[in-house]
Amino acid sequence: MSATSEPKKTLIRGARLLGGEPLDVLIDGGTVAETGTGLEAPGAAVVEAAGQILLPGLVDLHTHLREPGREDSETVLTGTRAAAAGGYTAVHAMANTFPVADTAGVVEQVWRLGKESGYCDVQPVGAVTVGLEGKQLAELGAMHDSAAGVRIFSDDGKCVDDAVIMRRALEYVKAFDGVIAQHAQEPRLTEGAQMNEGVVSAELGLGGWPAVAEESVIARDVLLAAHVGSRLHVCHVSTAGSVEIIRWAKSKGWNVTAEVTPHHLLLTDELVRSYDPVYKVNPPLRTEADVMALRAALADGTIDCVATDHAPHPHEDKDCEWGAAAMGMVGLETALSVVQHTMVDTGLLDWAGVADRMSFRPAAIGRLRGHGRPVAPGEPANLTLLDPAYRGVVDPAGFASRSRNTPYQGRELPGRVTHTFLRGRATVVDGKLA
Repeated sequence: MSATSEPKKTLIRGARLLGGEPLDVLIDGGTVAETGTGLEAPGAAVVEAAGQILLPGLVDLHTHLREPGREDSETVLTGTRAAAAGGYTAVHAMANTFPVADTAGVVEQVWRLGKESGYCDVQPVGAVTVGLEGKQLAELGAMHDSAAGVRIFSDDGKCVDDAVIMRRALEYVKAFDGVIAQHAQEPRLTEGAQMNEGVVSAELGLGGWPAVAEESVIARDVLLAAHVGSRLHVCHVSTAGSVEIIRWAKSKGWNVTAEVTPHHLLLTDELVRSYDPVYKVNPPLRTEADVMALRAALADGTIDCVATDHAPHPHEDKDCEWGAAAMGMVGLETALSVVQHTMVDTGLLDWAGVADRMSFRPAAIGRLRGHGRPVAPGEPANLTLLDPAYRGVVDPAGFASRSRNTPYQGRELPGRVTHTFLRGRATVVDGKLA
């Protein structure tokens, strides 16, 4: 796909905007030109969308695109193709590449690769510390002032465990309304950890990863954010205790936001009994009680958004014994289906709530222009159409991602993205990449 190709005039007929009444939407020149019923547009491509849900284009705050350095796992092109297939029009690319995205040069490289791909917008996330080593602040200001305009900084994959470094980072980004996104994991409490610490880890004899390793860092960091008056975002929240700390921080009016992954909304540590490394992830799969707490927190807004933590790996890094396997799961192409299954079909969220948690709020947290906008005349035509009645078995052989490490292989999930539009250009048509 050419990133510079002109968008076509398109008429979407009968879609249920945010799950409401059927509506026609006319796209023209990259923007939503008109909405209503009974619209006509001679010469326009017509999408018959009766029964389908129309959402603003999804925004992911947490995607690993692996380029530069690990193109055997994913590239910006393959990752953005996967994003478009999943209904995303913008993703935030995490900094743990090789070299690390800790300079203006590297973040600009990733940003330009995103521009060239044409499948979705790529907003780089800058590293908090040089080389993700947690010792010296990276070039936060230079990355923000670069063409990439970085607003989110994270050492994701590692925790900024030094409280002084974390405080300095929070203070620094205040100057340009940036946000520090923390991977909350106290490293000394998780040395040798292989899975969630609990009944299952004890029975299997695997090193336990205690919930307090996450919760203690979050508790420290919400206090630091309040102390300096800065913005903190908590990555991949996974425990009920973390939810309570974040709820308390928000009750104080502190500027704290949080995300949850689709897999932490659905999967539990019981799956690790299979010793299948596809279930090895950071933070680990937790208990059923944690899953229920995370769903409730997403529903009531304590957790602001869903973020995929799309973490592709080549088969040799997963097709091995549990202890040697890499941590992570791909998630872009299944996220919306998992959210429908866990949140919509259970009655915890309606489709307007899904739009809020998967488009409006993540775009607001990232200060991302042109995304997370209402579907209304004059707004950019970043749109997603979903067939909610569809039921299908997940087959990673059909993924657009370069990697296949999905925990949902062979599982039936609801919903299918039929169309994705990036500023009026169709990136997905009838469920296939354009």
